[in-house]
Amino acid sequence: MSKITTTNFPQGVTNAAIGSVLQGFGDADPTVFHQYFNDFDTFNAGDWTGTATGAAANAVTAGDGGLLGMVNSAANNDLDSLQLKAASFAFVAGQQAWIKTRFSLSSATNAALTIGLIQTTTTPLVVTDGLYLSKAAASTQLTAKVAKASAISSVNIGAMADATFIVVGIHVNVDEQVAKVYVNGNKVAQLLLTNLPVANLNLTMAVANGTAAANTLTVDYIHVATERPSTQNN
Repeated sequence: MSKITTTNFPQGVTNAAIGSVLQGFGDADPTVFHQYFNDFDTFNAGDWTGTATGAAANAVTAGDGGLLGMVNSAANNDLDSLQLKAASFAFVAGQQAWIKTRFSLSSATNAALTIGLIQTTTTPLVVTDGLYLSKAAASTQLTAKVAKASAISSVNIGAMADATFIVVGIHVNVDEQVAKVYVNGNKVAQLLLTNLPVANLNLTMAVANGTAAANTLTVDYIHVATERPSTQNN
């Protein structure tokens, strides 16, 4: 059994700039990053715009860590998609960004998948702008993709297995024009950002059937964060 040790700073720690209003605040400045994190111990459908073909169902399911089950009905091409209500993320020159998520698919072969930041859409498997994870039906290959005005760059990052969780993270450095991709804690690829979009983007999770059988996308957590431009953080 591992033993957790702590380093205590009773006076607090901060990432606030010297001379800023929060320089004496004993915790991290929450305004430095714009971020969304959901561990899915609860699910509020009103936070999301849902798109479905067939009778999709989205609900918290039993399991350690908080799990959101996105369940399709059983016709071929049935879709279950959730997008946050507003396109509230963008990639800005000079700023970094991060995406990290843990998820599984009931059928690693039959399901089609999109998770990440993409344009506002009711057809999330057709991405015109975004940085996201993608898997096509009839394949277990998971890819990381970046798209701008339908021009798409991609890199293969690994194969999925039925009902097996995978942790995927993407670290974006806009100035270096590269995104580093991690799978289960290991760096596996780099994605060139030639096609990095300039549009505002929605956090999106979507699963579709590739055969006449229902599929379930189970999301343990999802985290998206961007550095705020200095003009928003003075």
